[in-house]
Amino acid sequence: MLYLDHAATGGNKPAAVRNAVMSSLQVCANAGRSGHRLSVALSERVLECRRLLSELFGGYGFERVVFTKNCTEALNLALLGTLEAGDHVVTTCLEHNSVLRPLAHLRRTRRVEYSAAPLVGGKLRAETIASLVKKNTRAVVVTAASNVTGETPDLKEIRRLIPSRVLLIADGAQGAGHIPLNMAEQGIDMLALAGHKGLYAMQGIGALLFSERVRPAPLLFGGTGSESARMEMPDFYPDRLESGTLSYPAIASLFEGALYVREHREAIAESLFALTAAVHAALLSLPEIETFFSPNPCGICAFAHRRIPSEALADLLSERFDIAVRGGLHCAPLAHKALGSFPNGLVRASFAFGQGMKEADALLHALRDLPEEAATSP
Repeated sequence: MLYLDHAATGGNKPAAVRNAVMSSLQVCANAGRSGHRLSVALSERVLECRRLLSELFGGYGFERVVFTKNCTEALNLALLGTLEAGDHVVTTCLEHNSVLRPLAHLRRTRRVEYSAAPLVGGKLRAETIASLVKKNTRAVVVTAASNVTGETPDLKEIRRLIPSRVLLIADGAQGAGHIPLNMAEQGIDMLALAGHKGLYAMQGIGALLFSERVRPAPLLFGGTGSESARMEMPDFYPDRLESGTLSYPAIASLFEGALYVREHREAIAESLFALTAAVHAALLSLPEIETFFSPNPCGICAFAHRRIPSEALADLLSERFDIAVRGGLHCAPLAHKALGSFPNGLVRASFAFGQGMKEADALLHALRDLPEEAATSP
């Protein structure tokens, strides 16, 4: 199968990542829970991963890097662990449900209100976001890269235009590994990461990085291996936010994936930008295809067929041509409403570093060679 669904989960893992996972499965120890030599050795590797992520993303120290099982959990921790009754949040129409659903939950349970910035001229603009800030706005929550279109909002400009008292929270699920993200330089207070996409790790690992301006409350309570005599969670990070056993194999994979990104990020971005530019130009020549993306460093190419619904076309590409793409709403309903592709959604082909025109041509050939009965279906 030709795998073009890397925006959902990266399918190409570097050898170092695969080897790290296999090696860690040979080790039966619990990092941070015992004092024997093996446990201590694994704890040191976990600490190295925290330090690497803080360095890679311009963070605020290893103790403010908290591991989660995915980016959704990191965003829930950022939002539910920070926002209080009466707060207002500015977000955008491009956000994933991992932002929208926690905010909807907080509206129901804590009277937290939110406003979603619309697209202006088809783009998400910093001044539009800033215009929605109110006196009680606690945070601006924005994607670093849209999982539908690959658009990358200007986080530094957003930070410049909003009041200093307002927190800037970034969803780095699609952007991390593809675009420069530096918390200190861009003024990001909380950055949520997905390990299994642009950071090349296995599934089941994410992280939340946060500044000294925030003190997130725990959502999960239990053992931390520290201050075990107390019935309350420890007051210090990362222990305060990490209950239960960490997934050492997943953290080991994230460490190697982050090392790979540190070495290759510029090449990754340049390659994917050039590839999506070529695909965009080619799709414009197909009369039945309408594009919903611009060239981008995330490898995302979203499009619609004028007569075939997106999920039907995705199924057809899988069954007839053995090409894996994703159809539908991509867990981002407001984005599709803003783009005019709701409720049918779009087909999203997402490429990875190492793929090129061979893979793109296979997709383009399939779109040109769709069965007549499919192209004329209602």
